[in-house]
Amino acid sequence: LAQLQESGGGSVQAGESLRLSCVASRISKDNIYMGWFRQAPGKEREAVATLFSGGGMPYYADSVKGRFTISQDNAEDRSKNTAFLEMNNLKPEDTAMYYCAAATRGYGIPWNSPKKYDYWGQGTQVTVSS
Repeated sequence: LAQLQESGGGSVQAGESLRLSCVASRISKDNIYMGWFRQAPGKEREAVATLFSGGGMPYYADSVKGRFTISQDNAEDRSKNTAFLEMNNLKPEDTAMYYCAAATRGYGIPWNSPKKYDYWGQGTQVTVSS
């Protein structure tokens, strides 16, 4: 059974950094999107960043451009894929539950639509205080 597991969340002060990790198990590495979404209390889930494993430029929400960086590993163990989200200069408005997502299909659906993704992690909490 395919699985995504996030880690790396926590509580920080504004201006500090965090690095989130997402390990995807039993999902084929070829031609998948791995992305990050976040959801704050009372708000809809929003896309943060996405990266295509086959190459190409990553996608970012305007609110995080220049501060967040998505990347992936290139491990030869093709049974696992790991995606990272480096978050710098964090702001209180970045406070949310962060979810890792993977899309093995969904071609033609915009990168920032949750409908594109068929696998989701349980989430990791990020809290930024001012």
